[in-house]
Amino acid sequence: MKGNEDKALESEGSGQSNYFASPFTYTPIGIVHSPFSDLAGMPIQPSGAKGIKGTIEIRQEFVAGLRDVEEFSHLILIYAFHRCQGYLLEVTPFLDPRSHGVFATRAPKRPNAVGLSIVQLTGIKGNILAIEDVDILDGTPLLDIKPYVPAFDSYSNAKAGWLDAVSHHAAFVRSDERFH
Repeated sequence: MKGNEDKALESEGSGQSNYFASPFTYTPIGIVHSPFSDLAGMPIQPSGAKGIKGTIEIRQEFVAGLRDVEEFSHLILIYAFHRCQGYLLEVTPFLDPRSHGVFATRAPKRPNAVGLSIVQLTGIKGNILAIEDVDILDGTPLLDIKPYVPAFDSYSNAKAGWLDAVSHHAAFVRSDERFH
């Protein structure tokens, strides 16, 4: 029996696009609240948002999914870039004056406008999670939460391509109008 990856390759080669034709619909599990009401001037990464506090309001029907989350110090948030319209396949990112393919950047104007941030969890009360190091626009729809696990999510031998030379600038570079 062939795996899904083999079937996807077969479909692509035969002119069928079973795996690629249908759009997805996601239901937000909650909403992120932060001090950022405007995209311009926001931190571009959590490293530039140290100490910035926010909250996550989880929809009541998903509260049971928070069981044991308080045991983790950090969470991976997956969310929709709900204010971005359209996408660009080549972008000039915030940290480099040179153009790069969008998949080699963390630019928000992507074919699937999905963002990812790692935040510190500082508390939970009912359906409200208190978080820090927030680089997310107020009112952002939250799609998923995953626990950050250093043994799974950190690689000591990882390379960051062109970002290796400039990633330290993310602590002070702020968003501008280029991806609105």
